[in-house]
Amino acid sequence: MKKRLFSVVVCGLISSGIFGQNIPLDPSVKMGVLSNGMKYYIRKNALPEKKVDFRLAINVGSILEDENQRGLAHFMEHMNFNGTKNFPDNKLVDFLQSIGVKFGQHLNAYTGFDETVYMLPVPLDKPGNLDAGLKVMEDWAFNATLSDEQINKERGVVLEELRLGLGADKRMQDKYLPKQLYKSQYAERLPMGKKEVLENFKPDLIRKFHQDWYRPDLMAIIVVGDIDVEEMEKKIKDNFGKYKKAINPKERKSFDLPNHKETLVAIETDPDATSSGVQFIIKDSEAYKPEVTVEQYNQRIVEGLVNMMLNNRLGELINSTNPPFTYGAVYHGGTYARTKEAFQGSAVTKDGDQLNALKVLLKEVERAKRFGFTSSELDRAKTQILSSYEWAYNNRDKNENDELIGGYVNHFLRQEPMPGITWEYDQIKKFLPEVTLVQTNAIIGKQVKDDSRVVVITGPKKDDITMPTESMVLDMFEKLKLADLTPYQEKMKAESLIKPFKSEGKITKTETDTKLGTTTWILNNGAKVTFKKTDFKDDEIVFAGLSLGGSSIIPDTDYNKTEFAFDALLEAGLGGLSKTDLTHYLAGKQVSVSSYISGMTEGVSGTSSKRDLKTAMELIYACFTDLNYNPDSFNAYKMKKSSMLTNVESDPEYYFSNEYAKFINQKNPRFIGLAPTEKDWANTDYKKAYDIYRQKFANAGNFHFYFVGNIEETQLKSEVLHYIASLPATGKSSTFKDTGYRPLEGEFTKVYKKGKEPKSLVTISYSGETPYNEKEAFALSALGEVATIKVLEKLREDESGIYGGGASGGLSKVPYSSYSFSINFPCGPENVDKLTKSALAELQKLIDKGPEQKDLDKYKEGEYNEYKTSLKDNGFWLQGIAQNQVDGSDPYAILNYQDKVKLLTVKDLQDVAKKYLSKGRNIAVLMPEDGWVNAKKADSNTGMTDRAGVQQ
Repeated sequence: MKKRLFSVVVCGLISSGIFGQNIPLDPSVKMGVLSNGMKYYIRKNALPEKKVDFRLAINVGSILEDENQRGLAHFMEHMNFNGTKNFPDNKLVDFLQSIGVKFGQHLNAYTGFDETVYMLPVPLDKPGNLDAGLKVMEDWAFNATLSDEQINKERGVVLEELRLGLGADKRMQDKYLPKQLYKSQYAERLPMGKKEVLENFKPDLIRKFHQDWYRPDLMAIIVVGDIDVEEMEKKIKDNFGKYKKAINPKERKSFDLPNHKETLVAIETDPDATSSGVQFIIKDSEAYKPEVTVEQYNQRIVEGLVNMMLNNRLGELINSTNPPFTYGAVYHGGTYARTKEAFQGSAVTKDGDQLNALKVLLKEVERAKRFGFTSSELDRAKTQILSSYEWAYNNRDKNENDELIGGYVNHFLRQEPMPGITWEYDQIKKFLPEVTLVQTNAIIGKQVKDDSRVVVITGPKKDDITMPTESMVLDMFEKLKLADLTPYQEKMKAESLIKPFKSEGKITKTETDTKLGTTTWILNNGAKVTFKKTDFKDDEIVFAGLSLGGSSIIPDTDYNKTEFAFDALLEAGLGGLSKTDLTHYLAGKQVSVSSYISGMTEGVSGTSSKRDLKTAMELIYACFTDLNYNPDSFNAYKMKKSSMLTNVESDPEYYFSNEYAKFINQKNPRFIGLAPTEKDWANTDYKKAYDIYRQKFANAGNFHFYFVGNIEETQLKSEVLHYIASLPATGKSSTFKDTGYRPLEGEFTKVYKKGKEPKSLVTISYSGETPYNEKEAFALSALGEVATIKVLEKLREDESGIYGGGASGGLSKVPYSSYSFSINFPCGPENVDKLTKSALAELQKLIDKGPEQKDLDKYKEGEYNEYKTSLKDNGFWLQGIAQNQVDGSDPYAILNYQDKVKLLTVKDLQDVAKKYLSKGRNIAVLMPEDGWVNAKKADSNTGMTDRAGVQQ
């Protein structure tokens, strides 16, 4: 059979003319290699206008560290922000902020096992910015100063980042990782490194790491933006070509994830674990080979179809009225090691149900392995994949830099193909119709085998929870081979969502706004429709429909019974179709619509391609007229949410946020917590929530709909008249109300104790009622941004006491006029008092003297940069146009935002600081449970924020 299948595949490849043919490179990208071995990728892209994005990709990560350097690859990443030849000490961040680049939000970097990548977007609105950006990239590559002083200052920051990863998940990971990464170097080289190394390494060790690995032959510079390609190529050659090729360079080794005959099982629990889960991995026998040929590319498409069909089946189980887990998925793809791929899966379950979840995942895999897939499943998966590629192709000329640049980084680091969307879409169209069930059904048999398996089960340690044993897991695998399974049975696909009806919709009035570029239709049922045609994306329409009222007008007793049920209503489906039926019906369509009831509004929102606008209108119509009622769907939703939230209070940060919220809202009977408890679920009335929803959506005359995108007016008008104008209306109007409840007033300090690790969190806040003033609103928001700059400068750079933190502020008009301002930062419990005093001292400086002009200028440049980019975003316009309906704000605020920012002065910010930050200060602190001093002494050897790496 294998020989026959191979012959069929080979014949198909030869007849298609692709046997041995290589995947082409995107012709829009200029690639080259300097004499020193450094590679470069350059692409001209006009979106956003007058902006360029740089990446410095280095094929070096923590996997290459010596034992006494563990954590120094990541530390080196930090050091490139703390002193280079052209930007000594902390001048780099200071300079980039002065040209509108925000630290963390725009300017960033990450370190992974095998790579380090630096990211820099640069606005080109001022002469010299382009060359300055290149100079930064050059310094990052070759010119770190690595002074003793800066290295020792940065230790505290890196150790604070390591601290953030401590907790139950980390404690369990330390135990299961030796099995998950069995006999692999990766188990010993997590990017965060070892605490004792970070605390005690000699500066020469990091200098040696830099000398060994920061060299041209392991680097690539990637440039995408509104630039001249030939000019940029010359600049790269001039700036980077002058550095010499390394003499007798250290070998850049690759590391594997070894195979093994046995099935390895890790079962770990922790009293503070917040969720239960299971994951498995079945490693490929062969080493991964980068895709070079069209044949390999096509094989990846077939694998993608298999992944999609398997997960479509799992999705049906999750959406059923008796879901086996909250979340579950399987796929074939990469592992920690570049050299190894694997068939993998995971599920989030209710406590004690991990073994059953694993059984369900593998049973569906076994079912597909034995019986294969159905033709309708394959057709649906093909349609889904083709639709996504078609949408990407339609928008190919409107991609922003950050949508493109990652592919070029991956080409350098992992040799991933980069043929460009034009070639890919053409190849998908040609190859997908040729894919058969014979090809897809053969995939799983190769990927799923009995050796090189690892199973990891985690969950909370509780007396009433019985965890499975290793022998039970192994026995499950054996029983699965003999399980009595039947082929997958699929329901007939629904042909329609809405029953055909005749519409008599009319436009009774048309209004245009030439400033905003909008047209508004008032319909016969009272509904309003405003649309704005844009060319920001060639195939994107975003929309929303809003009605004022929301939950604010629901009586207190009914509110508490329905608050947590509203999000569950769409789980029942629409128009008589279940959620699974809808998924099948929408397969291959680029459209999504959701409805909601929030504090002050109810409404719908979504996105659509031009082709699928009619389907979007059908969904909107169904949300208003035909929401299904199904208590079983609600119970299934409640069960999934409960399994996710049962242990959430074990998480110190959630506990802190929830307890503090309960404290400040103690006079508000409508506040019962950030997440529902079992008691709250027992008090929830699904039928009442359903009835309130139907009542609110029975009056389209109170709704204003907004559409923004590449809209064809004739098409939109036709669909609006048929669907929106036909929605029911009562002729009544409603709006939200102020419930009258207010947060607790006064000055207080609250300390909450939770968690075993030496981790703390500090919140300093000011809030209260005040008459709304637009100028003050702008100033208080700006003050938050400026305070963030000062907090990071003082608490991170000067005192090395935090990894991240920030401030925010503003005024609100609705439901009542109020102000708020807060500073938040995590830190070590031993530093809480000192850093809180430092943060308050920085605020006092803002009150006494106002901000420095240079910091206000940094804020302004950052806002100008973001605003110019946002003006080409459909979602930004949708929000801006709709805002006036909610709070009565200036409808043209979206046009004159930059002018208002320009008018802000140091005095404006000082005035609001004096007015709002001189009284009503509240401090809330999270401290670990008693005994944390002893826990602090325990060595934390390894750490990692996530698989993608550690971010700066």
